[in-house]
Amino acid sequence: MTDQSRKPERSTGTPLPKVLPTEGKRAKSVEVPRAATPQQELDVLIRARYPIVYVVSWEEERVERCLRKIAEARNKKLFVWTITQGIVRSGAEPSRTKSGANNTTDPVMALDAVVDQVEPAIYLFKDLHPFTSGERCNLTVIRKLRDVAHHVRDTYKSIVIVSPEMQIASELSKDITVLEFGLPRPSDFSQLLDRIVEDVKDNPQVRINLEGDSRERLLHAARGLTLKEAENVFAKTLVLDGKLDSDDVSVVFSEKQQIIRKSGLLEYYESKEEFTEVAGLTNLKDWLTKRSIAFSDRAAKFGLPAPKGVLLLGVQGCGKSLCAKAVSGLWKLPLLRFDLGRMFSSLVGSSEENVRRALQTAESIAPAILWIDEIDKALAGSTSSSGSDGGTASRVFGTLLTWLSEKTAPVFVIATANDISHLPPELLRKGRLDEIFFVDLPLVSEREELFRIHLRRRGRNPLEFDLSELARGSEGFSGAEIEEAIISALFDSFSRQVPLDTKIVRASLAETVPLSRTMNEELSRLRNWAAGRARPASGVAPKITEESRRKIEL
Repeated sequence: MTDQSRKPERSTGTPLPKVLPTEGKRAKSVEVPRAATPQQELDVLIRARYPIVYVVSWEEERVERCLRKIAEARNKKLFVWTITQGIVRSGAEPSRTKSGANNTTDPVMALDAVVDQVEPAIYLFKDLHPFTSGERCNLTVIRKLRDVAHHVRDTYKSIVIVSPEMQIASELSKDITVLEFGLPRPSDFSQLLDRIVEDVKDNPQVRINLEGDSRERLLHAARGLTLKEAENVFAKTLVLDGKLDSDDVSVVFSEKQQIIRKSGLLEYYESKEEFTEVAGLTNLKDWLTKRSIAFSDRAAKFGLPAPKGVLLLGVQGCGKSLCAKAVSGLWKLPLLRFDLGRMFSSLVGSSEENVRRALQTAESIAPAILWIDEIDKALAGSTSSSGSDGGTASRVFGTLLTWLSEKTAPVFVIATANDISHLPPELLRKGRLDEIFFVDLPLVSEREELFRIHLRRRGRNPLEFDLSELARGSEGFSGAEIEEAIISALFDSFSRQVPLDTKIVRASLAETVPLSRTMNEELSRLRNWAAGRARPASGVAPKITEESRRKIEL
C-alpha cells in the first residue's frame, strides 16, 4: 500500500466530521468542523489514520475505556504497553514480565512488535514520554518512533501515547498529533453519580437526596476533578455521614484542597465567614447576590456568561478582604488566594511560568474564586520594571492581563486594592473585570451594625449597649478600627474586673485616632478619584472633597 492509495476508514453508522483529502490529491476546500468531545475527536484521528496521537491526560483508565469502544466499533484489537508489563491485550489479567526475545518492556522492542503485527489494532503506550525527551531521552526510541510512524501510515494500525504532561522531542513534532483530552464534563459526573446511587440504593443505612438543585450543585462542585477523584470523594461522603446530598459540597471542596496543596503555588482558603457578618456594602452585596446563580446550567441556557471578576478599591480595614471571603460561602465555591509575591523567582522565566501554572491550577478546579489581595502592591512598579528587575514584573503583569482577557474557565477574580496610583490603567478597562467598587468608610447605620456584629461575636448582648451613641462617637472609623476599639475595651473591663458597658467602649473610641484623620489627604485623593469612576459599594457616592482655595485681598 502506497501513500497515494491511503484512504481514511469509513464510518460504521455514526456521522462524524469530514476529513480533508490526503496529500497528493488536489480538491476543493472542505470545511472540517471540530468534534464535539475529545472522545469523538480521538475517533476521527484514528479513522483518518493519523499514525501517532499524543493524548495529554491524567486519566489513563478513561482514555483506555474510550479507545476500547473505538476498537470494538472498528473491529480492531486494543493493546496496552507499560514499562512494567510490556505489550498486553487490553483487559487481560496482569502477568509476570517475560524475559528473552519476547520481552516487550523495552520501548524499541515494543515498537518492533507493532511493526510485526499484521491485523488492525490500536496500541496505547502509557508514559512513553520520558524516553523521548528529558534526562532519559533515548535517541534510538526517537528514531524508531519516526520509522514506525512512516510504517503505520499505510496500515490499519494506530499508536496512541497517553501522558499527564506534554513532552515531545523536536524531531517528532511533525509525526505526532497532540490532543488535549480534558477533564470530565458534568454529564460524565452525572453518569458516575447514577452508577454510585444504583450500587447503594438497596442499603437501608444510606440516604440519597438529590432532588431539584441538589444534584446540580453536587455535580458542579465536582468539576475540575478526574473521574477517579470524584468517585473517591463521593464514596467518602457516604462513609462520613451515610448520605449523599447538596450538603456534601464541602467534602468535594476538601478533595480540591488536596489539588491546591500539591501545586504549592496557590493557597486554599477555608472560608467560614458569612454575608450576615458583612455590615453595609448594600450595592456590592446585591451585585454579588444576583450573580450567585451565574454558574448554573439554567443561567447558561438563559444566555448568561460566567462573571469574570470585580475590583474592590477603598480605605484599609473597611471589609474588602472580608467580603471576598464571604462570597465563597454565598456562592458555595472554593476560595483560592493568589499571592503574586510567591510567584517571583530568581531564575529567568521562572516567575512567568509560576504564574501560568498557578492560573492553570485555578482553571483545573473551576468553578472557583481567585482572590488577589492588595494587587496594587504586587503590581507596583510594573510599568518601570525594566530598570529594576529586568522587566520580570512587567512580564508577570502581562501574563495576568492576558489571562483575564482570554480566560474561558469559570474562575471569578476578586482583586482588592488601597492605592489607585499603583494600579496600571490596563487593569481597569472593561472586559478584564466586570465592575469596580469603591469601599468607603462605614456610614452611621453601618457602624451601628458593626458594633452589633462584633459585640455578639465576643459573647455580649448588643441590646445592653447604646449602639446609636457608639455609632455617633465613631465618626471616621473603619470596621477594623471599631473591632480593635471593642477589643481594647474588653482589656480595660477585664483589668478592672467590671462588666463591659457603653461607657468603657466610648472611652476606648476616644483614645483611638482613626486612619481617616491621620491620612486625611490620601483619603480625599482616593475619594476624588473614585467619584464617577467606580460604583459606590454602600449605596452612597463618595463625597468629592474640595481643595482649599487661596484667598487674596484685593
